[in-house]
Amino acid sequence: MDDRAEDVLAGVGPRLRALRRTRGITLSALAAETGLTTSTLSRLETGKLRPTLEQLLPLARAYGVPLDDLVAAPPTGDPRIHLRPVRRSGLTIIPLTRRAGGVQAYKVIYPPAGQAASKTLKTHDGYEWFYVLNGSVTFVLGEQVFQLGIGEAAEFDTRTPHWIGSAGDQAAELLTLFGVQGERAQLSPGGFRNAHP
Repeated sequence: MDDRAEDVLAGVGPRLRALRRTRGITLSALAAETGLTTSTLSRLETGKLRPTLEQLLPLARAYGVPLDDLVAAPPTGDPRIHLRPVRRSGLTIIPLTRRAGGVQAYKVIYPPAGQAASKTLKTHDGYEWFYVLNGSVTFVLGEQVFQLGIGEAAEFDTRTPHWIGSAGDQAAELLTLFGVQGERAQLSPGGFRNAHP
């Protein structure tokens, strides 16, 4: 066990004693409430006994506090995602998830229309959902062409030939969910208008 874990465990006893005294409970009354013996409780409070989960859970219930409060658990690791943007074919792709498999999330920035790569339709396995965060895009799906603006979304099978590009003179930003195995987002397509009836 490392020094940090030892320090956490060493602090449990004084916290238990302080909680019991603050609430004005005797060891006997606490033993009756938790099912632990008075001897066990005394040894936990003095640090002569290393606490186990089976001992701490009834104590947390008796005191009405989260288990983390009893052990003063150190904070968990940094939850922020620090993934680097990737630049490909004029696009800036920022991964927002870091787990393998399943649906992946990305923020994709499409350059202004005049700087976009050629409108070559592509196909690949998977299913994609995107939401326009900023700007507007032209979305080609098979023989249909759609214009989508801020707040609009689309969902499609990526085996259908498709192309997405900025529709204006500013970059377009999209939130994209992509599933390689064809997982679908739970949101329905809608709200976008067909540019060529």
